Amino acid sequence: MRHRIPFALCAALLPGTVLAANLNVSIEVPRIDVAEYHRPYVAVWLEREDKSVAANLSVWYQQKKAAPAATGGAPAAAPNPAGGVKWLPDLRQWWRRSGRELQLPVDGVSGATRAPGEHALSFNSDKGGALANLPAGQYKLVVESAREEGGRELIDIPFQWPVKQAQQLKAKGERELGAIVLDVKP
Repeated sequence: MRHRIPFALCAALLPGTVLAANLNVSIEVPRIDVAEYHRPYVAVWLEREDKSVAANLSVWYQQKKAAPAATGGAPAAAPNPAGGVKWLPDLRQWWRRSGRELQLPVDGVSGATRAPGEHALSFNSDKGGALANLPAGQYKLVVESAREEGGRELIDIPFQWPVKQAQQLKAKGERELGAIVLDVKP
């Protein structure tokens, strides 16, 4: 005779098993009224209690540009073969804790700088990636921003993993970052 055990019961009986969970992040890049505005470099990561990096979620920096076609006798500008990798150390905390060890670009993590406005990131633990093997514990979502001819800002939001119930956690920057919203859902 076969015994059927419901999936939810199996998950509860196996220690360390985490069911699918979502982590959604909204990052506001504020419009700053200055003479020479540069889009910020932004790093987003999960940090353990000991301040080590548990997962890199996103890094926005200047991407490589193709050489524009010459028009009307003006010489074409040379492309920047390295993109903006040279300036990533300006994201000081991220760079010291994880960035300098990465081979950039990182598939699914690296992206271009973003214009002012709200930007959404979404992660799901059952789709692989950063959350798939994240052990239970206390974490911080950390967002760091650095802008040429501008300032730096670092914001963190603590949360518990795995998520037992849906939560919306918020923080707000003072100048280089606006509202940061973390939605965690089981």
